[in-house]
Amino acid sequence: MRTTRRLIGTALLLAVIAGGALLYANRYQIYDWARLQNYQPPAAISQLASDDTMSPYAQHMFYVNRPDLTTDKTFFNQKCGNKEQTIVLGCYRSAETGIYLYDITDPRLAGVEQVTAAHETLHAIYERLSSKQRASVDTMLLDYYNNNLQDQRIKQNIDLYKKIEPNDVVNEMHSIFGTEIASLPPPLENYYKQYFTDRQKIAQYAADYEGAFTSRQNEVAADDTQLAAMKKQIDADNQDLTQRQQALIAQKSQMDAELNKGQTAAYNAQVAPYNAAVDAYNNEVAALKTLVAQYNALVDRRNAIAIEENQLTQALSSQATPIPAQ
Repeated sequence: MRTTRRLIGTALLLAVIAGGALLYANRYQIYDWARLQNYQPPAAISQLASDDTMSPYAQHMFYVNRPDLTTDKTFFNQKCGNKEQTIVLGCYRSAETGIYLYDITDPRLAGVEQVTAAHETLHAIYERLSSKQRASVDTMLLDYYNNNLQDQRIKQNIDLYKKIEPNDVVNEMHSIFGTEIASLPPPLENYYKQYFTDRQKIAQYAADYEGAFTSRQNEVAADDTQLAAMKKQIDADNQDLTQRQQALIAQKSQMDAELNKGQTAAYNAQVAPYNAAVDAYNNEVAALKTLVAQYNALVDRRNAIAIEENQLTQALSSQATPIPAQ
C-alpha cells in the first residue's frame, strides 16, 4: 500500500513538473492569448501594421503590446522620455508589454509613425528571441556594423547608444538596421523577411522624412557659404567706394581751388576725368546696391528654410512647443 501511494505521489509530482514545464514552454502563447482577447486594434494602428507590411507574426507582436498612438506630450514623455536617439518617436516598455508612439501630424514628416511602429515592434521581437537565435542574429548585426555600415548618421547614433545604453546596443542595431537601411547583406535581409514583406518600404519612409531635415540643412549650409562670399564682396566694394569717394572729394577740392585762382585751363583739363570717375563711382554704387539686395533676399530665403527646419524639429519633439508658421 505504501509503495502504491509513493508511486501515485511520484506520478503526481512528475505530472505537476511536466505541467509546469509545459506551461513555461507555452508561456508566451498563453500570455498573448490573454492579451489579445477582445482586443480590436484602432484603425490607425491596423493601418500602421499594413503600411509597414508586417508579417502575421510581426503584427501579432505589435498588437500584443497594445500600441498607443498619442498626441498627449505629458503622457508620452512619462512613458518614453528621451530613450530613443534615432529618427523615431516612440518606445517599447517590456515590463508593461506596451508600445507607445507619438502622433505626428505634420505632412512633411509623413512616415515617421510607420518607422517608429516597425522599430518598436522589432524591440519586442528581439526580446523574445531564444538564446540561440539571438546569438545568431547578434553575429549578423555586429558583422554588418563592423564591416559594411557606411551611413554616418547611423554610426553616430550607435556610438551614442554605446555611451548611454551600452547593454542595449545590439538590440538597437536590430531595430535601426531593420527600419532605416535600405540594403542589407542577404543573411540579414532573409532574417527580416520574417517580419516585413517589403522592408524597403519602411526604409524609404525613413529616408523621406530624414530627407526633410537633411535637404533643409544642406540648403542652409549652401546659403551660408554663398552669403559669406557675398558679404566679403560687399565689404570689399564698400572699402573701395570709400576710397573712391575720398579721392573724388580731394579732386573736386583741387578743381575748385584752381577755378578760384583763375586757372581755367587746369580746371577744364580735369573736368572730363573727374566726370568719368564720378560715373564709375555711381555705377559701382548701383552694383553694390544690387548685390546688397541679392544678399538680403538670400538672407530671407535662408532664414525661411531655417525656420522650416526648426518647425520640423519641434514637430518631431514630444517635449517641444510647435512654432507657428511665419
